[in-house]
Parts: sequence; C-alpha cells; structure tokens
Amino acid sequence: MIGKELKESKSFLEREDYQKNLVRILNAHNEKIRLGGGESAINAHKAKGKLTARERISLLIDPGTHLFELNSFAAFGMYANYGGAPGAGVVTGVGKIHSRDCMIVANDATVKAGAWFPLTCKKNLRAQEIAIENNLPLIYLVDSAGVFLPLQEEIFPDKEHFGRIFRNNARISSMGIPQIAAIMGPCVAGGAYLPIMSDEALIVKGEGSVFLAGSHLVKAAIGEVIDNESLGGAVVQSNVSGVTDYVCEDDEECIQRIRNLVSKFHLPSPADFNRQKSVLPKFPIKEIYGILPEDTLKTYNTYDLLARIVDSSEIDEYKAGYGKTLVTAYARIDGWAVGIIANQREVIKTEKGEVQFGGVIYSDSADKAARFIMNCNQRRIPLLFLQDVTGFMVGSRAEHGGIIKDGAKMVNAVANSIVPKITIIVGNSFGAGNYAMCGKAYDPRFIVMYPRAKIAVMGGAQASSVLTDIKIKQAEKQGKKFSEEEKAKLLGDVLKSYEETSSPYHAASRLWVDDILDPLKTREYVSRCIEIANNNPNFDKFNVGVFQT
Repeated sequence: MIGKELKESKSFLEREDYQKNLVRILNAHNEKIRLGGGESAINAHKAKGKLTARERISLLIDPGTHLFELNSFAAFGMYANYGGAPGAGVVTGVGKIHSRDCMIVANDATVKAGAWFPLTCKKNLRAQEIAIENNLPLIYLVDSAGVFLPLQEEIFPDKEHFGRIFRNNARISSMGIPQIAAIMGPCVAGGAYLPIMSDEALIVKGEGSVFLAGSHLVKAAIGEVIDNESLGGAVVQSNVSGVTDYVCEDDEECIQRIRNLVSKFHLPSPADFNRQKSVLPKFPIKEIYGILPEDTLKTYNTYDLLARIVDSSEIDEYKAGYGKTLVTAYARIDGWAVGIIANQREVIKTEKGEVQFGGVIYSDSADKAARFIMNCNQRRIPLLFLQDVTGFMVGSRAEHGGIIKDGAKMVNAVANSIVPKITIIVGNSFGAGNYAMCGKAYDPRFIVMYPRAKIAVMGGAQASSVLTDIKIKQAEKQGKKFSEEEKAKLLGDVLKSYEETSSPYHAASRLWVDDILDPLKTREYVSRCIEIANNNPNFDKFNVGVFQT
C-alpha cells in the first residue's frame, strides 16, 4: 500500500479550504454556462414550442444517466465585443442511448441563434475527433443560423475551419461509424451539408428548415419571392426533394425516433481492456484537497495523491528506485487496469547522494518512462499521465549526460503510443514537459486540468522577469529611463498578464484541454474515459521508429 494517513494540520486545512474555494468558483461558472444565452433567450426559445439543447439531450440519453460533457468552457471570456458565446453556442458530450455510447453535438440556439463562432467550429471538430478515436456513433441536433458573419474569415477557408466538418462527415461514414442528424431549427448555406452528409436526417415540422440560401437571399440573388417553409421546410425537403428522411411533429417525437434508430445499431466488439471489481482507495478521496498546495511551485508527495485515486491504494511500481522524479506504475482505477506516469513533486536524493528537484524530468526518469510506455503498449494497458512538470533538467551535467537524447526517447514513445492516453494536469505543465507528459499535441483521448493547474512555456516568475527585461532594454534604447518603482510596476503587470494566460480557464476556453476537473472526481472521470475508449477495438501496430539509445 502507498501513501500515509494525513493529520488535519493547519497547513492541511489551509490547502483544503483553498482547493474548495477554487471548486466553488468552478461550479459557479459551470452553472452560468449551462444557461447558454441567458434566461430571457431561453424563454423566447421555448415560446416557439422548442426544447433547449440541454433538454433535448436529457430526453435523448437513457433515463438515470448523465452526459459526459466536453469542452463546456469553450470560448469562456471570449468574443466580448459580440456579447460573448457561452460554451461556443454548442453542447457536446458522450451519452448512453440504449446503453450504446454516442457522441452528441447539439447547437444551443439561445446563443446568437446557434451561430458558428471560430471556437464553435473547433469544438465540433474535437467532438468528431473523439468519436473517430473511440468508435462512437454521432448524433447531431442541428439548430443554427450558420456562420457568425463578423468573424467569417476566422472560420471559413482554412484546413481546420468549417469545411473540415463536412470532410469529416464523409470520412466518418466511410469508417462505418453511424451518423444521425436531426434538423430542429434553421440549417442554412454550408451548414446544410452537415445533416445531409450524415447517414440519415430527421426534420421537425414547422421549426426545421434546410436550404443553401434563405428567402431573403433568394430574392436578392434571382428575384424569386418565396417564404422559408415553402423553400426548404420539413414537408418540402422530405416529400418533394427527398433531402431528409423522416418528418417529425415536434422535438419529442424527433428524439424518440432517434432513440428507436440507435436501438437497432449493432454493438461493437470491445477493446477488452482489463477490468476487475472496483475497490475504493484505503484513504479518503476528499483528502486530495488537503494534499495539493496553494502555490503550484510548492512540493508534495505524489504517492499521497495516488493513494487517494487508485484502487486499494495499491500500485505495482516499475523501476521504483530509478529515475525517481517520475513515478511509473501499474494500478487499477475503478477496476480498470492503467499504467500511470506521474511527476514526483518532492525533492529526491539519488543513490549517489545527488539532489534531484521535484517536478523536473531527468535523463534517468525519461529513460524509465519511455520503457514503461512501451510495456503498456505491448500489453494494451491504457495510460494515465498526471502532469505536474516544470520541464526537463538543464545545465552542463544534464547536457553532458544526454538529456536531449533521453527526452527525445520519451517523447517518441508518447507520440507513437497506440493505447488510449488520458492526461490530467494536476499542477504545472511547463515547456517540453507538457509534450513529454502527453499534452494536447500528443493526441490524448481526453485531457483535463485541475482548477489550480497552469500551462505555459515556463513558470510565471521566470517568464515575467525575461519579458520585463526585454521591455526595459527596448525602452532604454529609445532614451527612456525607469525608476525602481516603475520597474516593479512593470514586472507586476507582466506577471499578472502571464498568470492569466496560463490559467485553466484560458486553456479550456481555447480547447487546449477538454475540461476543468474537480480533483475529487478523478476516479470517476478516468473510469468513464476508459469505458468510452473501450468501444474501439482497432489498434495500429505499435512501432516507435528510430531513436538514439
């Protein structure tokens, strides 16, 4: 058994209160996001006889289950000049429909009539990516006015822009992954291709419409006078054009029809990741709050954290006495077998009496992690990365010892890994450490941050000092002199700005991570991720390619 009992000392209680406050703030933000465009917009939407995006999802998924929501903080604090776009105007997540995991994408028409902002596009692409990786049927609940025109240049022409959605529709269909689209509101211009490139399309009478150009544009373009319902309403597109496949009287009937269709899908063969009966940790999970320091630069014992996450507080540690700044271990979480790579935050003394700093990756720890990752791939064991990393070790000793070579070996193993990778950023995620510990660029199936965590190229103190020095030198070249007070103020302003851009909310708003996670929900989050990944039994051959040994 790992970990130790913790006493409710003053330090413990201060840490606990700090983490609880962060979670209270997180929950308050989540509640506001769930209101979409706000209560008045919701009332206006429902006055049309329509359900909200979240009400539609609630009816769609199995009773008693919950949506595993993704990227709820997309566009958080962004687009202020346009009134904001909570959740980027779309709700995405994995839900069970007749016990089958499905990716659900529902436009929130209470946010700018469901218009597509740049982050809306990115969020939809992320949903499709997750569906492809995990072999999940896609259900689109379409209710959108189309591209948000003031920002059209940021969403229309590039590779990862709007057109990629339809390209993905075609590719997903070719992979044999079912796609069903329900047109529950307007579906205009290029957006019309999304439902029609799905396998089957349903449309709600009186509310759903689909056309390449609405009645106003038709009049302007060719002089024809026609209303939207006659142009591309439910009856026309189903009975005349044959564009859609099912006509539904209202939202409820449409959702029930989707459930009926999904109930007849074949069930995929599972990946058969190893699972046994779940056993709770020996130590209270709630003590995680008291383990994690308020300051992410302060140390703590990673084994104490693991002891409150893994089953029975037991691990089989790989190379326990070697490369101690990384913990590599086989364990179980909610019964699922996992391979854990976690940064050890305590200062370590090696067998030679040398001191190694916590949170730093050294040559020996990188070498160990690379070998461990290869073992997990050979045995089809999902990987869990617990990031709290300040980077790779620097200096002459590290360089002469081949830190770049060993770091590259670890990055190579992470990049070529074929088993599901789940990343939780517990504290720091700085520099190349973000890459080696499976940051977003290395295709984790799911990636989240704790509310205390930070992502940046380096720590705030170091970065702000460098940036301040640059600004001062640039100003001095132009003849300006700074007093010590002015230098201190400039440093403070730079540090504040840097801290804001390294926060979890900044990262989640831009989809660098999928969510901000309450630390007490770590076990259930990891378990649900592996359950979702278990839907895809298809693996590429594991090959790390060429690297220097």
